Amino acid sequence: MATTTNLLRLLAPEDRDRLLKFAVEVNFPSGARIFEEGSKADRFWTIITGLVALDVHVPGRRAAAVDAIGHGELLGWSWLVPPHTWQLGAEAHGPVHALEFDAAAVRALIEEDPVLGLAITRCVAIVVGNRLQSTRTRLLDLYGPAGSGPRP
Repeated sequence: MATTTNLLRLLAPEDRDRLLKFAVEVNFPSGARIFEEGSKADRFWTIITGLVALDVHVPGRRAAAVDAIGHGELLGWSWLVPPHTWQLGAEAHGPVHALEFDAAAVRALIEEDPVLGLAITRCVAIVVGNRLQSTRTRLLDLYGPAGSGPRP
């Protein structure tokens, strides 16, 4: 991705500390499905180490990998936007160590503190834009007519 989505680094130290109260460290083994497209989005992650591939369901075909994220990046945005269902799937490519956040608790924090809510929402908006562009580009590469991919 061209734009950083390191939520923790973008927040003021006191806001970062407040958000980290809702985090637990988790590990995913290589090949683990972290979430499935269409399932309930009740948490999100910041990747500490490892690589996560994002994929989209393509009817009649295998899921198409559309992006990969790693160190410091935010995994998941669907937790913030109703109906809170994942728009992509995610799989660990190699061992992944991450901070996992409880989405309902963070949404409550956002409601209590509009300034913090705006900061988090801006970061998530960057993620959504990047993922949309990556997905579009990758699907054009895979299934579009020759020459329909990104322009130089």
